Amino acid sequence: FFKIMKRIKRTFLLSIAIQIILTTSLYAQFTDWRNAKFGNSIYTHGYCDQPYVVVLENGKWLCVFTTNAGHEGSKGQHIVSSISEDQGKSWSDTVRIENPGRESASWAMPYLTDFGRVYVFYTYNGDKIHELGERKNIREDMLGWYCYKYCDDEGKTWSERYRIDVPNKPVDLNNDWNGDVQIFWGIGKPIDFEGGMMLAFTKIGQYMLDYSEGWLLHCENINKEKNPQKLKFELLPETDTGIKNPELGVINSEQNIFQLNGGTLYSMHRTIAGHPAESYSTDGGKTWTTSQPPVYENGIKLKNPRACPRIWKTGNGKYLFWYHHHGGWNFNSRNPAWISGGIEKDGKIIWSQPEILLYEENPAVRMSYPDLIEQDGKYWITETNKADARVHKIPNEFLNTLWSQFEINKVTKNNLVAEWEDGEIPLQGQLEVPSIPDNYYADGFTLDFRLVLVNLTPGQLIMSSTDKKGKSIEIKTGDFGAIEITMSDGEHTDTWSSDPGLVKATAVEHCVSVTVDNGPRIIQFVINGTVNNGRDVRQFGWGRYTVNMKNFRFNMIEMHRMAGDEVYIDSKITNMRLYNQPLMNTEIIGNHRNFLSSQ
Repeated sequence: FFKIMKRIKRTFLLSIAIQIILTTSLYAQFTDWRNAKFGNSIYTHGYCDQPYVVVLENGKWLCVFTTNAGHEGSKGQHIVSSISEDQGKSWSDTVRIENPGRESASWAMPYLTDFGRVYVFYTYNGDKIHELGERKNIREDMLGWYCYKYCDDEGKTWSERYRIDVPNKPVDLNNDWNGDVQIFWGIGKPIDFEGGMMLAFTKIGQYMLDYSEGWLLHCENINKEKNPQKLKFELLPETDTGIKNPELGVINSEQNIFQLNGGTLYSMHRTIAGHPAESYSTDGGKTWTTSQPPVYENGIKLKNPRACPRIWKTGNGKYLFWYHHHGGWNFNSRNPAWISGGIEKDGKIIWSQPEILLYEENPAVRMSYPDLIEQDGKYWITETNKADARVHKIPNEFLNTLWSQFEINKVTKNNLVAEWEDGEIPLQGQLEVPSIPDNYYADGFTLDFRLVLVNLTPGQLIMSSTDKKGKSIEIKTGDFGAIEITMSDGEHTDTWSSDPGLVKATAVEHCVSVTVDNGPRIIQFVINGTVNNGRDVRQFGWGRYTVNMKNFRFNMIEMHRMAGDEVYIDSKITNMRLYNQPLMNTEIIGNHRNFLSSQ
């Protein structure tokens, strides 16, 4: 009896172990690291913003951020710190750098000195301003003094408060208090500069946020002087106006900086023009070029709404840019976060076309104010949705692929289900798709094809596919030289098109790619190596869908005859690849560049 029971127990435990292994394997296979919910929480408490991290000499992470039991800007807003000893997996209880009170302390930016001290620079309502004219109890978290405290014991205790004497400029003298009170805030982290430190911040000319421009504080002796009262601060640029371009609107704010490998300073900031704006200084920040929208390598302007455009220089001498890849003018649509990689070329930054970095499943949830952490050759990104500050490990292979975009020239074979050449694709008829397990389309798919389109009449059906569950896709011509995809789950239908005008009526082949990404539920088109961003004709170049395309299965692809021209040149597909994953845009660009090099 006991032998039988022991055998049953062993069999039962083995069964449980196999189930755990299978479940873990499937979870690992289909867990999308870009989904923000898989990040490790730093802190959740009412309102939480700007989680910025410095890596201490012993490898621990010290994070500082702004928090509040209520909403952003409400009374009691203060700054705190927390420590992680396991690279962001867990965090200590917070330590108050400033206690919550009637006067807000906000927007802490940390800096680690050469001798291991951590300073934080922040806005403090030292003037105790709570009224403006007849308005009572105004939001005051951007009013007052630029202050700093320091810590020498890994965030356990913080010093008394010190104030920086920030000179008034015309933007201050024209504000609601005629310069008696300054309006300002900063995002990002200070950088090492010429043996000292430099931080960027934004001065504001009208309560609460209008008529803004960027300024810098340079402290040359912070890495040598241990007496905090002897720190010397210089306000830059040496002009009456800060970093801005009035032609981009009255909002030129949230400047953040890095130094190029050749010594030039680079600044990025947000506007309400539908684009971020970049500036350069070749004289140590004394003067700056007029801010202009940055461009991709192909000359197309990057887009960003009124949201934090965060830039970083990485240890390999390359660059990263967090933004939101659409041309809105307000605070909305900060989900997903997109990222571009940067390299230097002729003393300027060239940005790659974007990839989705992180997303929230609910499109209405916003994320912003990120930071980059590098340690042991690995990368992490912090961010906040204004309630929960989190940290996310970013795969090295993702960033390395992103940086490779400028020279990538190969056909991606990963997740390739099938490829058909010109002679294998009928003008009209069926293509049989190789059978693969159903769940291999769980994350989405990519159709990458070369198209000869000699007639731009909209509504021409190019290809279609319907699976056994009644889900279907159709790809057809759209208006004004666009390509359109329609998807149906049997109950609902969604449609999105490429940017108009990119496909011409010609006998020349166009490279067309459409990705359906079931993580953020986003459709993207890449036409001839150009990631669609809406250009000047629409706010978004990418579209969201709500239909359920999980596990849509390609069994057969139906090819449809398209219209020719008066001399009977056929419109046709000359090559097509089907992938059971949404490819990175960089991989699609590599496919296109490989085609060009083979001509």
